[in-house]
Amino acid sequence: MNIDTVLFDLDGTLIDTNQLIIDSFKYTFNHYQLTFTEEEIIDFNGPPLIETFHNIDPDRVEEMIAKYREHNLAEHDNYVKAFPLVRETLEELKKNNIRLGIVTTKMKATAIKGLVLTGLDSFFDTIITLDDVTHPKPHPEPVMKAMQTLGAEASATLMVGDNSHDIESGNNAGVLTAGVAWSLKGRERLLAHHPTYLIEDMRDLLTIVGV
Repeated sequence: MNIDTVLFDLDGTLIDTNQLIIDSFKYTFNHYQLTFTEEEIIDFNGPPLIETFHNIDPDRVEEMIAKYREHNLAEHDNYVKAFPLVRETLEELKKNNIRLGIVTTKMKATAIKGLVLTGLDSFFDTIITLDDVTHPKPHPEPVMKAMQTLGAEASATLMVGDNSHDIESGNNAGVLTAGVAWSLKGRERLLAHHPTYLIEDMRDLLTIVGV
């Protein structure tokens, strides 16, 4: 069966929020006088904030999330931009009637903020965020929910992401998966989770989908 549905993670896949996320963690940790290496901070990029901060200090989860968001929202527009060739690839997929969706661990308001800022908001038929699910990635629920909304079949769906959570969620939902080589965590980390494809360039998707 040909692929007729492509689901994307947002941060680190379509839009470059990497430095914003790193600096938001640093801002939070500085406030609480906590020290983490750059490598450790990069590892916090991907899981929901509630999970990351709960592992650091279970008693301060809510206030740490609030501190993180204080920096993240105030500085958002100074950092965020689309990765190269994202818009052109989405246009081509859309033109060929491929259904497109977002599956992210962000909250809806911040996800939409990033999509609007980068001018990508008009391409997607569904946006599944942390607000829409009980179990975030790597659980299959977000991918399944996106497929359900779009009326998609698992065998004709591709989940694209920069993080192990994206690949695992797709694998757990029984769909095809693609890791992006520009992942901040490095291609080797992604390959360890056995994505169906590894894409070097966003346009590789056009070949995979066959348009």
